Amino acid sequence: MPDQITASHILTATGNVSKEDALKTITEIKEKIDGGAEFADLAAEHSDCPSGSRGGDLGEFGKGQMVPEFETAAFALDVDQLSDVVETDFGYHLILRTA
Repeated sequence: MPDQITASHILTATGNVSKEDALKTITEIKEKIDGGAEFADLAAEHSDCPSGSRGGDLGEFGKGQMVPEFETAAFALDVDQLSDVVETDFGYHLILRTA
């Protein structure tokens, strides 16, 4: 397992909406990606993270730099693999490992 990976993500935050609404939104976004929509376009349109303006790109990061649930999911992915929905204290994420 590598010490550093590169990934992008889409976040639906739970700060201003219910967990149910945030989960519904991220599930709908995943369905669009699974149907062929571009991850970066959906990140720019829907992500509640500042990285959305970069298509969700988080750049390179190592172990210990992300919250545990996010890190575990991201490091388990193969390059170009999309995660299932990942819940953290911030909300719900879709993670795309890019390198």
